[in-house]
This record gives sequence, structure tokens and C-alpha cells, in this order.
Amino acid sequence: MITRKRLATGACALLAALTVGLLPALAAADDGPMGSDADSPKESPKVELVLDVSGSMRQRDIDGQSRMAAAKQAFNEVLDAVPQEVQLGIRTLGADYHGEDRQRGCKDTRQLYPVGPLDRTEAKTAVATLSPTGWTPIGPALLGAADDLKGGEATKRIVLITDGEDTCAPLDPCEVARDIAARGIHLVVDTLGLVPDAKTRRQLTCIAEATGGTYTSVHRTEELSGRVRQLVDRAADPVAPPVAAEGAGRCVDAPQLKPGVYTDRQEFGKHRWYRVDVLPGKELRASVSISADRAVNNDYGVLLRAVTAHGREIVRGSEAGDGRTDVVSTGLRYPKKDDKGASDDGSKPAAESVCLEVANSFSAPPSVKTTPGMPVELAIDIVDGPASASDIASFGLGRGWWLLGTLVIAGFLGGLIWGWLSRWRFAIWRTN
Repeated sequence: MITRKRLATGACALLAALTVGLLPALAAADDGPMGSDADSPKESPKVELVLDVSGSMRQRDIDGQSRMAAAKQAFNEVLDAVPQEVQLGIRTLGADYHGEDRQRGCKDTRQLYPVGPLDRTEAKTAVATLSPTGWTPIGPALLGAADDLKGGEATKRIVLITDGEDTCAPLDPCEVARDIAARGIHLVVDTLGLVPDAKTRRQLTCIAEATGGTYTSVHRTEELSGRVRQLVDRAADPVAPPVAAEGAGRCVDAPQLKPGVYTDRQEFGKHRWYRVDVLPGKELRASVSISADRAVNNDYGVLLRAVTAHGREIVRGSEAGDGRTDVVSTGLRYPKKDDKGASDDGSKPAAESVCLEVANSFSAPPSVKTTPGMPVELAIDIVDGPASASDIASFGLGRGWWLLGTLVIAGFLGGLIWGWLSRWRFAIWRTN
């Protein structure tokens, strides 16, 4: 007699076989074209370490030593491990002026070691001379570091290390970071807070998020050196940076885009247009993300539309938010039908010019600056179109619909088997 245990085992084996049998096909389907042909940057990446040397760095609350001593120790370890291909520089803030003149104190930032090939001994000697001194002009230091890194197409990264918030308002460091991001120079600012309080944490988080960087809270020397090394290594092995693109106010003036990732800025409640050529038999895939890099009112949304050159809407994607997220994204897919009779004369099939409209419904309180616009990231890919009408009908799920269908069938069979086992067991119980 077939026991319940054997039947249950057989059911599990059936479900496993159905799922595992499709794994090779699913793995192959997940290999997307985007990123496969990404070229490595030809120029050496640039990194500038920006160190706070203000008076508060004298406090002794990191591993029993002062914050300045911990920073020097971490710098020595980082300098020993900098990859050969990285051009590294060091800038200080609050290192030279110890007086009470606020105007002078807020200009106290200088480049300690120029961005370029690293001489470890020279850089360590320069760091060793530092002593906690003055003010905390974070905004001016960021502007100075951005100038230190300007020029060329190499990836650029600023690593800001500080123990307090900026003391030189109204030059808001967060606004400075937004202005740097709006330049389209692909400069990322990562921030590290040494034993930060709530205000410092909020300010450093805002600086990092405005440029696509990261914020890290540090309480130990080991954490500081490890995180800075990680960020420098990340600069040495970067992904291909997005390309700056300026959308137009109407489709006819829109920039022509190829497959890739693009960045732009968009004002509150406005729209931007871009154009993409799609050949017959190809499929356009596009997605857009808008970051709320400042305080905004609840209830907002983003819209991405594909429109013909004559204004007819092809397809759209939209997403709404309610204040619980800093980024809202949406996407669309448009398979261009392959008209096989269009090229009987041997000529190349004509591409269709598709206009992409990006719009948002963000609004902000009166006290919030609306310029520069919010960061926009637009990803575009052109792939081979679906082979059949059934593929077109199901393109909203991509190739993942195979997995969904398999799981539905497996669940149905599993339910039948489990129900049969339950009835069989109940019948045996009644006969006994």
C-alpha cells in the first residue's frame, strides 16, 4: 500500500522537478544586454579626501584617543592601500585659522596634497602636521574639492570626514552638493560622521544623497579606515557613469538618445522630452527615477510616456508616492512590429522616432528651494523584439511569465495531491 509519507515525498519531488527544470532557461533569459558592453573608463579615477581639522576634533571619544588622532591613523592605513591606478588628493577644512573672525574662518580650506599619482611618504608627512584648529566650513570645502577634481572624463569621488555640522551658513552644504550634482560632472560625495549628533547626521545624509553618495556613522578607528578604503577601492573599480542629458520642453527639440543611462534635472510639476529611434523588430525598454532630494509635500507621482512624432500616445508607465520614499520610479516597454514587406527593395528598414516624456507632480512647502531641479535618472535599452504575438501580449511580465506559469501549475498540482491525500487519510480513519 502506498503510504502518505511516500505520496508526500513524490509530490515534493514533482514540484522540485518542475521548478529546477526551468532554471537554465530562466538564467539565460536574465542575461540582459545593458551593461554587457560597458567600457572601462580610460582615465585614472580621481578621489579627494576632505578632512575636518576644526577645534572639535580634539575630543577624545574614539578608542580612547582624540578624533584627530583616529583620523590620522586611519589616513595612514588608507594611504598604504590606495590602488596604483587611483589619483588621490587631500583637502582640509578648519586647519589654519584659529581666531574668532567668522568671515576668515569660513574661508579656511586648502588643498593639502594635490590630486595625482600618490607619493605615500609625502602624503603621510603632510597629514602628520595637522592639528585641530578652527571653524567647520563644509560648503566652501566641497566647492574647493569639486574644483580640484574638475576636468576629464574620469570618475570622481569626494570622501568628506567630519565630526560636526557646517558653521558657515547661509552657504548650506546640502545646497552646495545639489549645485555640484547639477553640473553633470558625475562627482559623487560620500560622507562619514565621527560620533555624529542628530543634526550632523541629517546634514551629511543630505549631502551624500544629493550626489548619489553614501553616509556612514563612525565610532571606531577601525570603522573609519575600513570605510575610507572601501570607498577608494570603489572608485578604482567603478561602473560606467551615467551621461548628462538635457531634456527639451517639446518633442521636436528633444535630444537624441542611444541605449544607456542618463541624468538630468527636472523642476517641480514640469516635463522633459527625449527622443529614441526604434527599428522594426526591436523593443524599446525605458525607465525613469526621480529623487526627492529635499522636503516635498505628500502625494506625488512620476509619468513616463512614449509618443509618436505626430503626438499619438503609444504606451505609458506611472507611479505615485505618499511621502514614505525618497525615490519614485516607473518604466515602459514598446515592441516595434517587424514589417517584413517594408524592405523588399533591399533598402534598410526605417527606424521610428519615439518621443519619451518624463513628467512629475511634485510640490514643496514655500520655504523649500525649487532650484536646481530634482535629480532624474533615465535608463534606455533597445533589445530584440518578441518573436510572436503571444510574447507581445505578455511582455509586461518579461520572460518571468514562464516562472509565474510554472509556479501556478505546480501549486495547482500540489493542491490536488494534498487534497487527495487528506481524503484518503480521512477514509482510512472512518473505516477503522
